[in-house]
Amino acid sequence: MNIDRFKHEHRDILGQIATLRQLAHSGVEHNATAIAQGIVAMSSTIKLHLAVEDRLLYPALRQGADAELARLGEQFQREMGAIAAAYMDFARRWNTPERVRTDAEGFRADANTVLRHVYERMQRENRDFYPRIEAEEALAH
Repeated sequence: MNIDRFKHEHRDILGQIATLRQLAHSGVEHNATAIAQGIVAMSSTIKLHLAVEDRLLYPALRQGADAELARLGEQFQREMGAIAAAYMDFARRWNTPERVRTDAEGFRADANTVLRHVYERMQRENRDFYPRIEAEEALAH
């Protein structure tokens, strides 16, 4: 399975997280509109990414010849459930400039926790999961 799309989406999401961090560091209240818009845009990317993983990637791994890779895929899919739920709650909480502006410290605290988990998870996939998938793909050809 070609996972270039997933890797590209990770780069997009990591870039969006970096932009949100820069905006927050420059002033949450001042950048509330851009922050809320960034969260909405990132949410679309994340939702699409997760849907395609669930519909294509994980089923392909389960049906593949490598039982260890299938187990790893199931573990990553299971773990993602809690991270995705926390992110979606975060996105619903902070998707308007008014909410961000009126509780800048709450936004900062929430973003530091939730976005860090998303960031760390994608780094784990990039480091431990995607190379394993690519290695299996290389062996199959």
